Amino acid sequence: MASMRDIKRRKTSIQGTQQITKAMKLVSTVKLQRARAGAERSQTYFDCMYDTVNNILSRVGHLEHKYLVPGASPKKAVIVITSNRGLAGGYNSNVAKLITGQEDWKTEDVVVYAIGNKGREILERKGYTVKESYPEVIEEPTYAEAMLLSDKLLTSFAAGEIGEIYLAYTHFKNTVSQEAQLIRMLPVEVSEPSEEKSSREILMNYEPNEQEALNQIIPKYVTSLFYGALVEAVASENGARMQAMDSATSNAEEMIEDLSLKYNRARQGSITQELTEIIAGANAIE
Repeated sequence: MASMRDIKRRKTSIQGTQQITKAMKLVSTVKLQRARAGAERSQTYFDCMYDTVNNILSRVGHLEHKYLVPGASPKKAVIVITSNRGLAGGYNSNVAKLITGQEDWKTEDVVVYAIGNKGREILERKGYTVKESYPEVIEEPTYAEAMLLSDKLLTSFAAGEIGEIYLAYTHFKNTVSQEAQLIRMLPVEVSEPSEEKSSREILMNYEPNEQEALNQIIPKYVTSLFYGALVEAVASENGARMQAMDSATSNAEEMIEDLSLKYNRARQGSITQELTEIIAGANAIE
């Protein structure tokens, strides 16, 4: 059985850790409130952008466009959005599993663009090629930064250097629920319209032409998806960290209670032993 000194030292250590986890939970709660407000404000715009582009493309008909067909290259560019810090439960590992869990993907064909250090570290250990890393973007995401990376990937896609572009991030549902998602941004996936919808819609006319219109629309669509994912990822990270720190604080409280009980038992045993020795000594003198 551990001595009273060992129990007291361990209890003090856990109490110090509990103070840290409690402080981190409070910090994450404050950050989450701000990030959630930003995600909720932008959600309507990005949903509308997605629905609008999907509706337009569903009425284009059979159109050969560079953004609508897979490229000749087998390379897949994957934008992986994680955090720069840990202590957020399975937040970072869940996003990485979206890539490592793709059984039909060859590791050598995947090119990673890492937003956040944790995802980069995990995928590098798994043998994936991290072409570029942008750890600073996830701290304060801006639309301009999203546009720069989107333009770079669109240029590579148009040049045939990569055949597909994917986005791996964590979708923010609510404070206690976040879901890791992997979506294909290019070539654009168009949902099939229903028969009822198709019968009352006609093909859309473009001015000056379809090619020029799509050249303008799809880059904005890709940038919007990317920026929306960044905003949601920030909120998801803080929500996951708040939950993890809350669980750690509760676990520390349970451990402290258990150690307090063990300390009291050890103290009572020590007192009982001392009394027994005193009584035995007194009886021996008599």
